[in-house]
Amino acid sequence: MKSVMVNLLSCMAVFLWLVAGSTAQSASGVYATYNPYNPELHGWDLNADSVFCSTWDADMPLEWRQKYGWTAFCGTVGPTGEDSCGRCLSVSNADTGAQTIARIVDQCSNGGLDLDVAVFQQLDTDGKGFAQGHLTVDYQFVDCGD
Repeated sequence: MKSVMVNLLSCMAVFLWLVAGSTAQSASGVYATYNPYNPELHGWDLNADSVFCSTWDADMPLEWRQKYGWTAFCGTVGPTGEDSCGRCLSVSNADTGAQTIARIVDQCSNGGLDLDVAVFQQLDTDGKGFAQGHLTVDYQFVDCGD
């Protein structure tokens, strides 16, 4: 009976650790600005846009580079530096609920996200973001599906 209880407690501990790990990959009330990466004008070439992640991801197939809009990531929750490169975020406008997925291609220093203008426009459905120069967003790391 004691070994059954130990096994049950061990399983519960692993489950709670997994749940805590998955929730640790999201943040709310994050400051998001916009950046004119305009990857479509540069053939979705990470080197042409001189982004941080080009060192690791510049040779990824075109389909991979253009699958999602681009963002720089400098959030306080989630992987940073090289570990964030190529990862995807589900980003939603905290005010309107508009949502999209963006791929991390760069770093920033604003403490949140620096979204490509096209991504920012997808989220700024009421125009308040461009008027004030930023949005308040929620993000969650998600599987890019590639």
